[in-house]
Amino acid sequence: MIGVAISEGFDILNLHGAAFAEHAPNLTMLRPEQVTDPGAVDFVVTFRPPADAFAAYPNLQAVVSAAAGVDAILSCPSLPDNVPVLRVEDQDQALQMAGFAAFHVLWHHRGMDQHLADQAAQHWNRPMFGRSPMERRVGVMGFGLMGRQVATQIAALGYPTASLSRRMPAPVVQGVTHFLDDDRAAFLARTDILINVLPLTEATRNIMNAELFAALPKGAAVINIGRGEHLDETALLAALETGQISGASLDAFVTEPLPQGHPFWVHPRVLVTPHTASAPDSRAVVLSIRDSLARVAAGTHTDDRQARGY
Repeated sequence: MIGVAISEGFDILNLHGAAFAEHAPNLTMLRPEQVTDPGAVDFVVTFRPPADAFAAYPNLQAVVSAAAGVDAILSCPSLPDNVPVLRVEDQDQALQMAGFAAFHVLWHHRGMDQHLADQAAQHWNRPMFGRSPMERRVGVMGFGLMGRQVATQIAALGYPTASLSRRMPAPVVQGVTHFLDDDRAAFLARTDILINVLPLTEATRNIMNAELFAALPKGAAVINIGRGEHLDETALLAALETGQISGASLDAFVTEPLPQGHPFWVHPRVLVTPHTASAPDSRAVVLSIRDSLARVAAGTHTDDRQARGY
């Protein structure tokens, strides 16, 4: 099969070209400028495609995201209606995401920001209470590959854990209470630390807004490892000001890199990380793409237009 790697934001072939050659030699990968016969192109690998990305290729069998997200592909105006959209499913990235989320749950639960401030002041301030994970209820919004792994690992640490999605998961994860989106209010009311790993759709854009913050228990913490567009930044700053939200860990932003002078950089109760919750392993990415395309050829694939992991 012949594929085109359309790079927007990062060079796909520079990152994964050697892995394609080693693990998927049956796939011929080209840059757009190397294509001499657009009709021979079977698939495209991309992440943030330009508006006309797919217009040149009349015989596409699939479009594959080079990462876990597909929102930019689904919103591309030249995406053909009848072409399946697939995404990388990388268990290693899911484990990275889960470990990252666990770190931030502990950060907020155990008051690590206060410990850093006390260290800077050379102040011995040893809290006597509030260390049991049973005292902090964690909620995970989104229950695809990433969300499932996050919830599983958080529950394994002893935190009362719940998940939220549109569909009942199969199988249900042991130790995780599941809420459907119709019960979102009940899910939020029992969540002291909220973790967002939703996909970005029109339904989830700005979902972390003033209404959601108000529905959480006063003093809740939020962790956004989804997309920057999930978060209403102004609403979060206002909720931090009133104490409705006690702290936030933010790994994704509407504008990246986060601009100099942005209030998040200097806010004492916001921990900023530069979109590093997980990073793809080239071998895993290529194997996922190879196997997804094999399922397309066999007619057993799942189109990510319908399967959105939420």
